[in-house]
Amino acid sequence: MSDGSGRRRFVTAVTAVAAWPVFAGHGRAQTSAGVAGAVGAAGSVAGPGGAGAAGTASGESFDAAQRAIVAGRTPLAAGVTIDMPSLSENGNAVELTVRVDSPMTAADHVRVIHVLSQKNPEPRVASFHLTPRAGRAQVATRIRLATTQSVVVLAETSTGALLRAEREVIVVLGACVDGG
Repeated sequence: MSDGSGRRRFVTAVTAVAAWPVFAGHGRAQTSAGVAGAVGAAGSVAGPGGAGAAGTASGESFDAAQRAIVAGRTPLAAGVTIDMPSLSENGNAVELTVRVDSPMTAADHVRVIHVLSQKNPEPRVASFHLTPRAGRAQVATRIRLATTQSVVVLAETSTGALLRAEREVIVVLGACVDGG
């Protein structure tokens, strides 16, 4: 397809599969289920329900974001594995893989995996919505980190359980800097 000037226009299509990442921050994600998301104008990945369906309020603190997800439940410190480097030379693209122990059956599966950062301007980095059709509760992406900090993962299950893990990352060159 051409726009008349000899340049080609490319259209990015999003396919509905088993997991949809929804971003409050920047970037592009790919889950282990093979879903590639197209980044919308507001920095959110478009999924069912439109772009940015689960965005965050601007200026929300890390504690407020975590409290909103926890919603009075007691998170269990088990069942979540965070695979990411403990030292990142560049905070603009830090690789992250999250695995949650789950049978992924209709009766017992991981519904949402939330990724939070303690010192980014927006603490909610991403939320990945899964169904039993994903086959396994695993997501992989790259995230931006402003500075050395802890990354927190909260996984909500269909049984109402909330699982939590945390990983400290040393960032040499930070990202998410205000002013351009």
